[in-house]
Amino acid sequence: MSNNTGNDMQLVIITGMSGAGKTVAIQSFEDLGFYCVDNLPPTLLPKFLELMKDSGNQMNKVAVVMDMRGREFFDHLFKSLDEAAEMSAVTPKLLFLDAEDSVLVRRYKETRRSHPLSPTGLPLDGIQQERELLEDLKGRAHIIYNTSAMKPKNLREKILSEFSLNKKAVFTVNVMSFGFKHGLPIDADLVFDVRFLPNPHYIDHLRPRTGLEDDVSSYVLKWNDTQKFLEKVTDLLSFMLPHYKMEGKSQLVIAIGCTGGQHRSVALAEYIGNYYAGDYQTRITHRDITKRKVQAT
Repeated sequence: MSNNTGNDMQLVIITGMSGAGKTVAIQSFEDLGFYCVDNLPPTLLPKFLELMKDSGNQMNKVAVVMDMRGREFFDHLFKSLDEAAEMSAVTPKLLFLDAEDSVLVRRYKETRRSHPLSPTGLPLDGIQQERELLEDLKGRAHIIYNTSAMKPKNLREKILSEFSLNKKAVFTVNVMSFGFKHGLPIDADLVFDVRFLPNPHYIDHLRPRTGLEDDVSSYVLKWNDTQKFLEKVTDLLSFMLPHYKMEGKSQLVIAIGCTGGQHRSVALAEYIGNYYAGDYQTRITHRDITKRKVQAT
């Protein structure tokens, strides 16, 4: 499939067999920057298309999940797809997720869920009913993924390959500085404590400054222990980051902490973030850099 270009609006409708991976799929589109809606009734699709057209290009990439539970749903969906195909500004794609019956039965047993079409019966009964119900819809699909042999990360990779315009942008390295006295960041994946390094707080002319300023940064980085730490931590991260990306993570939060989040952690977060900027999409934030000034007023 060739990706849309120019000002075309991209609409992906995700449907298929229950248990085939629709939840993973919609999360993957969300990571790609799509505006996502779960379980949109097909009767509302025409209104949604109007919203897309009237959004002023704010909703130019949209993915919606639709679960089919009745024949009347198909009639509405097919009509809406035909209408969307006639709109020059919208590029609709119907993505159908499928899996072998035995795989779907196993997934239902693992999650201890009942099939929506057979809530009190055997999962296989509901699966067979649903497969028959979806036969026409599968025939209308633009893209079909059989997820029987796929792990969630494999499905994410296929969606990335099919729909991403910028494949590097899907994995973001977030580097955050913080101060331990203000508490650990709850969203951190990796935390490094740099309170063992010389502290600019005890240098009078550096105390009111931050690690964003050259004189503070130079002070933090000039020590042999700092250089040794950076050598070891970048070696560790250079090993870990590709593996996190391969596992299907969309982002990683690396937190660098010192006492107050003003000097050492700021300078080192800047260094580490810039170190990986050439290989990954990176974002550097300083959670506590302004807290001392606020408290002092």
